[in-house]
Amino acid sequence: MGSRQIVLIFSLLTLGQLLISCSKKLVGGPNLKASPIGTPFKIKVPLGLPPVQIPADNPPTAETVALGRRLFYDPVLSVDNTVSCATCHNPGDGFGDGQRVSSGVRQQKGTRNAATVFNAAYYSEQFWDGRAPSLEKQAEGPVTNPVEMGNTLEGVERKLNAIASYRADFKRAFGNDVITYDMMEKCIASFERTVVSGNSPFDRYRYGGDNTALSASARRGFEVFREPKKGNCAVCHIIGDTYALFTDNKFHNLGVGVKLGIDGEAELADLGRFTVTKVESDKGAFKTPSLRNITMTAPYMHDGSHKNLKEVIDFYVGGGNSNPYRDKEIHPLNFLTGQERADLQEFLKSLTGEIPPDLGPPPSLQAFNLELLPDIGGQHITVDSH
Repeated sequence: MGSRQIVLIFSLLTLGQLLISCSKKLVGGPNLKASPIGTPFKIKVPLGLPPVQIPADNPPTAETVALGRRLFYDPVLSVDNTVSCATCHNPGDGFGDGQRVSSGVRQQKGTRNAATVFNAAYYSEQFWDGRAPSLEKQAEGPVTNPVEMGNTLEGVERKLNAIASYRADFKRAFGNDVITYDMMEKCIASFERTVVSGNSPFDRYRYGGDNTALSASARRGFEVFREPKKGNCAVCHIIGDTYALFTDNKFHNLGVGVKLGIDGEAELADLGRFTVTKVESDKGAFKTPSLRNITMTAPYMHDGSHKNLKEVIDFYVGGGNSNPYRDKEIHPLNFLTGQERADLQEFLKSLTGEIPPDLGPPPSLQAFNLELLPDIGGQHITVDSH
């Protein structure tokens, strides 16, 4: 056998070993991209909202939605088994936590208010600063944040692969014997896409043709809300002809969190969107939140600095806090009468919608989540046998 043949055989053997090694790393490895299998799940969209956009690689199934719900309420995702997604996104608090800023593992305090999961499916970017491009990627952030869950993606994989019932559930959902975080984040995202709320009194008035759905005060408040020469709120909290997201999916500096420095200059306590884009004009800018179910999700703003709706309205009446990056649309509304301000608040109350069933903790996790089961907005969060 010639030297060239020996070199060729050796090269083929080396390539074969490399391929085997790579395939072993992919089975259950963090880079494995698994596709959901099972029973297709249709997300029911209420009056006032558009269809939920679904990623091509993560079509919802009954199995992934149920698994995502289980994961959402399971503190096993945290490093010390004390914090779940629902700790900061509690259905009893409108899928927020009712706190100015949230607490994570070892009772560490965060720096931002927990945004509600209600209708998060309609945001083009996730988190107050938009650093996650999808619900799937958002599901990675809290797990690896040392203040929130204090874990690693690999650490969560190891914990769940050691639990037989999770292995069985993921096998049914993906056909794979080994659990990866790619699968987990797809499940959590699929569950969160079912947390849609609409068919509010406003929706029935605006899109359902029911002129009795709003009180006279709320109807007047609607005009204050959308009239450019009044509140002009709709410039950022968008209302369309066939549906209303109440967000422009953009980022704005309102002057929230601004304080005066020693030299009298305005200082930003949180740089917001700038930390993601590094664009100077994004300093102090934060995502426009949807106003749906706003009565359930106090306190308000990215830092939870406003305790109630009156404080929010008063903040806008004062024109926010001046700083070099304040949005050009923010200006004092001190010309609004006391009646107009009260009417505006009544309109905001009319945005409280219906809550889908089966959003609370599954029976297997109720022992960990008993405090999460109260009525929200007069609508009971139900559990089922998933």
